[in-house]
Amino acid sequence: MTRPLRLSIHALGGQGGGVLADWIADTAEHAGWWTQATSVPGVAQRTGATVYYIEIAPPGPEPIFALMPSPGDVDVVLASELMEAGRAVARGLVTPGRTTLIASSHRIFAIGEKSAMGDGAFSASAVLEGCIASAKRLVLADLDALAAAHGSIISATLLGALAGSGVMPFARQDYEAAIARAGVGVKTSLAAFGAGFDLAAASPPPAIAAPRRAVAVPEGAALPALAERIASLPEAAQAFARLGAERLTDYQDKAHTARYLERVEAVAQAERALGGEGALAAATARHLALWMSYEDVIRVADLKTRASRTARVAGEVRAGQDVLARTTEFMHPRFEEVIDMLPAGLAQRLQNSARLRRWLTPLIDRDRQVTTSSLSGFLLLWGIARLRRWRPLSLRFKVEEARIEAWLASAVSAARGDLALGIEVIRLQRLVRGYSDTHARGLANFAAIMRELPALAQRGDGAERLAALHRAALADDESRALTAALAALAEEAPAVAAASAEPRPAALAAAE
Repeated sequence: MTRPLRLSIHALGGQGGGVLADWIADTAEHAGWWTQATSVPGVAQRTGATVYYIEIAPPGPEPIFALMPSPGDVDVVLASELMEAGRAVARGLVTPGRTTLIASSHRIFAIGEKSAMGDGAFSASAVLEGCIASAKRLVLADLDALAAAHGSIISATLLGALAGSGVMPFARQDYEAAIARAGVGVKTSLAAFGAGFDLAAASPPPAIAAPRRAVAVPEGAALPALAERIASLPEAAQAFARLGAERLTDYQDKAHTARYLERVEAVAQAERALGGEGALAAATARHLALWMSYEDVIRVADLKTRASRTARVAGEVRAGQDVLARTTEFMHPRFEEVIDMLPAGLAQRLQNSARLRRWLTPLIDRDRQVTTSSLSGFLLLWGIARLRRWRPLSLRFKVEEARIEAWLASAVSAARGDLALGIEVIRLQRLVRGYSDTHARGLANFAAIMRELPALAQRGDGAERLAALHRAALADDESRALTAALAALAEEAPAVAAASAEPRPAALAAAE
């Protein structure tokens, strides 16, 4: 009995994986081949993709087909995204002597990557190396961008790449006939199919390279007026300072940006006095810009109502004259987040009143769905975003400014004894990120580590130990690793624990 040809398709929701499987099965059936197609749905986007499995056999005795792919026994793997190709490799579905791997090189970040305490993005280079080492033949390119250029979805370019690879026993017109029989988006699908076919059939094949991670560029205008000030900073800090100035002007205004540069200049001046070469200033320029553009309700509303975001969402779902996009924002603002954007005096009184807190919390602290594609939903968030000009009067702004001043003062003070320790203090800003529970948790971890700073400053390995505590804080979202690391530090050096319990400077206490 002839061995069936086995194909495994790995696609995310909305990428047309089912359509691709139907096209392939229809092509085989109309050629007179025995065909079976099954699928196993993935979980919520993006903890796993849907796996579509197809087995085909030439005319003859009816074969016995399997229901799911087995490691080492798959002839073709098609992946709609680079990390899905990596998952297939990790599961053993891609083997050097058998499998043709056809995949798109673009990235769609998984939930685990987005929700990590630090930088949770998986290494695209490592995945690429695994794909090259594991596949008999690799066809890898940005098939998603190629499809978008022809007004179609990635399933069409994947089918074209499959046909162009020559691994299947069917002619180009057989696949095109299957697309035509489906009767939906035929013109654009055929165009994208042709582009994918040409790419896979090219000789030599296109060069393979790991995709670059996109760098977010603020929408604010360039700041040529600040170029001279930025140029006066240490060379290592200039690129970060330029991006930071752009970001903060976009976030608030030029006065906020000027305050940012004043702080970076002060740190740079202190570092020069210590004989440093710009590493402390560079770290400050990077992390200070992130802290001074903290995420509050105003910022979230601003980002969600920008024209650039609307255009991006429309592009992702291929919205146009025949396709309307409806955008719903799922939000859960806490009592503290809403109150914090009020003027400091009023906000403080509301927070200190137990009666008002009990009355207002049920009205504020609950799940909300805001349809920003509707006029009412858009105007609600647009109005909140317009509060930006009054942000400096808010309680949150004043609290964050005090925290920032204490943090910078602590970093410079630590650097006087050990420049590396001062740099590690600056890097602790990575813990203070996001909003709502994420921000509260990170701030608590930041404060817990900062309490150890006076004792760590007395140690010869203070910078290394602070970096280890930082890594522990990023290890899990329940602070178990950090708690264990702090306990181990106390047991290892009781003097450190005693020093951390001493009264702290007023500026550092304000930061907590």
